[in-house]
Amino acid sequence: MPSKCSQSYRLTFDDAVDIWLRNWSGEYQHKIAAFYDVNPGRVNEVLKRRKHIGSEDSARNLRRAS
Repeated sequence: MPSKCSQSYRLTFDDAVDIWLRNWSGEYQHKIAAFYDVNPGRVNEVLKRRKHIGSEDSARNLRRAS
């Protein structure tokens, strides 16, 4: 009998901003992915600027403001 798979989580733009901040603070990509319960490839897509374009700039502005 096939099991029902739950819908996987989709990273939001705000998640992507947080990913940048976590990455800059030295957190490993696989740890960030585990926090969001996503495949590490999704985190890598953000950090390689393939998804959520502009999130890096937003994260940089947040970091400057704090």
